[in-house]
Amino acid sequence: MSTIIKATDRNSAIQHVAFNFDDMAQKARQYLQQVRTEAGQMLAAARLKALEEAIEVKCRAEQEGRRAGQAAVEQMVQEQLGRQLATLMPALKQAMADLQHAKQAWLIHWEKIAVHVAAAIARRILRRELAAQPEIAVPLIREALQLAAGSGQVRLYLHPADCQTLRPQIDMLLKEFASLGSAEVVPDAGLSPGGCRVETRFGVIDQQIEAQLARIEEELT
Repeated sequence: MSTIIKATDRNSAIQHVAFNFDDMAQKARQYLQQVRTEAGQMLAAARLKALEEAIEVKCRAEQEGRRAGQAAVEQMVQEQLGRQLATLMPALKQAMADLQHAKQAWLIHWEKIAVHVAAAIARRILRRELAAQPEIAVPLIREALQLAAGSGQVRLYLHPADCQTLRPQIDMLLKEFASLGSAEVVPDAGLSPGGCRVETRFGVIDQQIEAQLARIEEELT
């Protein structure tokens, strides 16, 4: 059975097809616009990311550059200091040696001064003690007579005040050493109180306080 297509049916089909084509074209345009929008967004995001990365790279480069510059400056300073120290080291060593020598000389100087001061103090103390207790001089006189024993005739020089004050002790000492030789006591105002001087044919024995302290000072200095 043959089918008869009417004109009205053909026009309706054509209109339907045209409608479908327009609808697809609209959708295609919408999709294309969406793709373009997304592509623009992706491109903007890529550009922003690239910009951020570029800024980060730039910051790192600047930091590394600063660190490299600082390291170079520190190296230059170290090298300069090393050259300066190499130049100054002989002078510093010489200065240290000079200071050491000056220190030793200073110590020796003040040690001598301390000995002299101590001796001066000892003189004042001994004079004060001898003025209060003249008998302190007796052991010095005994020692001098012992050193002169066997020399024959000796002369014992004493300060006039000691000759009077210490006469009993001196007489006892002369009796004690009578067997070793004769002795003569001679007053001498040139001697300081508490001291004595013994003259023999072999020489002089000086037992004055000043002489003994002078010998001590000489030994210590």
